[in-house]
Amino acid sequence: MSISRETNNPVLENQREQWSSRMGFVLASIGGAIGLGNVWKFPYVTGRYGGASFLVIYLISLMFIATPILITEFAIGRKTNLNYAGALKKLMPGTKWYLLGIVGVIALVIVLSFYFGIAGWAIAYLFKSLTGSYAGASSQQIVANFGAFMNSPLELFFWQFIMVAITGFIVIRGIKGGIEKVCNVLLPLLFIMIIGLAIKSVTLPGAGAGLEFYLKPNFSALTPEAILAAIGQSFFTLGVGCGNLVIYGSYLDKKKTITSSALMVSLGDTMAALLMGFIIFPAVFAFGVEPTLGPPLVFITLPIIFAKMKFGMVFGTLFYLLLFFACLTSTMCILEAVVGYCVDEWKWNRKKTVIASSILIFVLGMFQMLSFGPWQDVTIFGKTIFDASDFLVNNMILPGGGFIMLVLVGWVWKPKLLLDEINLGEGFKINKYYTYGVKYIGPLALITVFLQLVGIIKF
Repeated sequence: MSISRETNNPVLENQREQWSSRMGFVLASIGGAIGLGNVWKFPYVTGRYGGASFLVIYLISLMFIATPILITEFAIGRKTNLNYAGALKKLMPGTKWYLLGIVGVIALVIVLSFYFGIAGWAIAYLFKSLTGSYAGASSQQIVANFGAFMNSPLELFFWQFIMVAITGFIVIRGIKGGIEKVCNVLLPLLFIMIIGLAIKSVTLPGAGAGLEFYLKPNFSALTPEAILAAIGQSFFTLGVGCGNLVIYGSYLDKKKTITSSALMVSLGDTMAALLMGFIIFPAVFAFGVEPTLGPPLVFITLPIIFAKMKFGMVFGTLFYLLLFFACLTSTMCILEAVVGYCVDEWKWNRKKTVIASSILIFVLGMFQMLSFGPWQDVTIFGKTIFDASDFLVNNMILPGGGFIMLVLVGWVWKPKLLLDEINLGEGFKINKYYTYGVKYIGPLALITVFLQLVGIIKF
């Protein structure tokens, strides 16, 4: 099986848009990683799978499995100046490996179809907090209001459309004029809000129990399902496995090594996720709320807390503004990956591609949103449409796609091919960490977890 080692065409490189600065690339990539995985999903899956014990597995997976894949995605993109599928065609001509990139695009479309909808909830609750619509409301009233919201298709579709329109408007403007410019403003604001809300939460009376739940491991609570969920969460929160960050790497110059930027992205994403835990768990324990409620945690539990908290509407507004910013930086990244595929492979116009992709994903997202209300009894293999989509992407496609990528780089290519690209330029260089991660640690961990999940091996 041959691997193309041809150099990049300088003419094509000059035609392709690039990040205006390394920091712009890092901030945009951190923004692409920070999103629902950190703010909405991380707290409730951590609560569901035992708190600190889940957190330990998550951090190990992030360091030794997800981060090497992140480095790989950036390197593939920079080496080829193409989207994931196009990059695999260029690096391995005459083979079918490019199909992995196409599967990745399909997965991104599925992710974005429910991402837009949940992000729309964030905008809706931002307005509810601004107008004080649930201030002083009882727990029963807040639960009832959320139920009514879920069973109002027109309202769900309206807020979903607002999120689609905002994201599309930015992505149409390109890398420098759209995504990079927005992330340079939003990311610093995002971290300021996260830190401020975390300080408020940990100083609440009774927050100590939440901190203990979050920080004291109980490994007896770990199951094969929990371990797989932790690995899947590390993929979901960092945004790797589908190859979507290949497109961000394709706009990157060769002045600096990839590793230092990738580690900054991983660190920034991890900090955001960990700080979200310091916001959620002290607050839910301080007000005697169950931390394992699942998806409604952010849209039922937190409004109940904000309604009871002094200056709760102020903190509620900040939290949902934070959630909106986090969602927006991620939806821009995911949509750019879909658009980049169409522009590179089909030579479509950017503006028309953004509009067509947004319409398609919006329509698919309508089915996802209906599964929370009118269509909640419609199931696929016993799961709602949303739960089935989430399980397919988070537990199957992301870890599975990541595993195949590790096999490709570690055993088909051999790591040296990408190490030359990763270490090109000034900055931090790696060798053994990356080689062992992509050849041994990542694949063995994923195989072991899958074998546990299906019951072939037991510990």
